Amino acid sequence: MGRAAIFLDRDGTINVEKGYLYRFEDWEWIPGAVEAIRRINLMGYLAIVVTNQSGIARGYYDAEAVHELHTKVNCLLERVGAHIDGYYFCPHHPDHGEFRCCTCRKPEPGMLLQACRDFDIDLNRSWLIGDKLSDIEAGLRAGVSPILVQTGYGERENSVAHTGVCLKADVLSAVQSIEIAS
Repeated sequence: MGRAAIFLDRDGTINVEKGYLYRFEDWEWIPGAVEAIRRINLMGYLAIVVTNQSGIARGYYDAEAVHELHTKVNCLLERVGAHIDGYYFCPHHPDHGEFRCCTCRKPEPGMLLQACRDFDIDLNRSWLIGDKLSDIEAGLRAGVSPILVQTGYGERENSVAHTGVCLKADVLSAVQSIEIAS
């Protein structure tokens, strides 16, 4: 039996949605996000970020800039005894770039399934927290339990969310609900 994971969308879920974020100077945590990640670590779940990064396909920045940002984010987390176990990003977009058809861009479950293979994750015991319906759909397609947060695009998205999708105010309240359920 594999390990359980909590998959986290990035922009709008753990950091403030700013549109095509790739510079560390522009990074801003959503209140409670660092504590949420620390709690994920303490509960023994893997913390895995899964994020669409169409800014790469659009030519706004490259994959190296995303890797550099994630390295610096992990340095911030290490200072408070927290960490992200893995980062997965989709650099594709259906209307931009050379590669327009992929299985990794959410709502496709490709990033979650790749993390599952890399980390031996038990998807049936895992969760996904995100602020868009595409996050929720990716989670459902992968077989994890999704939670929609009302940060980022979540306030707008919750009005059209699937009946029965768990809705929480933010990533910390979502993680707290997982703690209670575990």
